Amino acid sequence: MNRLMIGAALSARLHAAEAAIDRALADTAGLAAALPAARLEAALSATAGQKAFDEAAASLSALADARSHLVRTHHALAALARALGLEILAVGQLDKPGDRPPVGGVSDDSSIVAAMVNNTCASTANKSLPEQAGLC
Repeated sequence: MNRLMIGAALSARLHAAEAAIDRALADTAGLAAALPAARLEAALSATAGQKAFDEAAASLSALADARSHLVRTHHALAALARALGLEILAVGQLDKPGDRPPVGGVSDDSSIVAAMVNNTCASTANKSLPEQAGLC
């Protein structure tokens, strides 16, 4: 396995981990929001379920910390990829804040079709994503 293949495999795992953390954050936030609403609907005392709410809120905080660590991991791997000459992997799945112009590819299906027709796909596709790299 060469460095590009290893980098691509790590990139896929990183993006899967990022998506998993975001799904967990969204689900946990939904639970935390549902707890006080359920208490109100059940006409329970404010003290009812407070421990459960505290634990859900703590879980949310822990997931936010985990996401921060994963973002720092992403930055460290992107820097390593650039240092190794694997810039194609340093782009990642989505545009990052401050990317001018955006580097993550075209923004919608009509742009993809236009890029293919005008043969400009090679300059706009994010080649770390197999489904976009195949368009070129």
